[in-house]
Amino acid sequence: MNKISTYLRESYRELVEKVTWPTWLQLQQSTVIVLVATLLITGVVWVMDLVAQSALHFIYSLF
Repeated sequence: MNKISTYLRESYRELVEKVTWPTWLQLQQSTVIVLVATLLITGVVWVMDLVAQSALHFIYSLF
């Protein structure tokens, strides 16, 4: 039980004293970056899906 309480105390101390938390502005900027990257990746996957669909439709129409 002593090891668990020591672990919890040290974890709390690390989170409170040693971790550098981002500012509100940094959080907002990171959120915008993640949203833009998500939209870009979604667009790329959508285009790849359309190309694959068209290619398969063309191949199937040959038979």
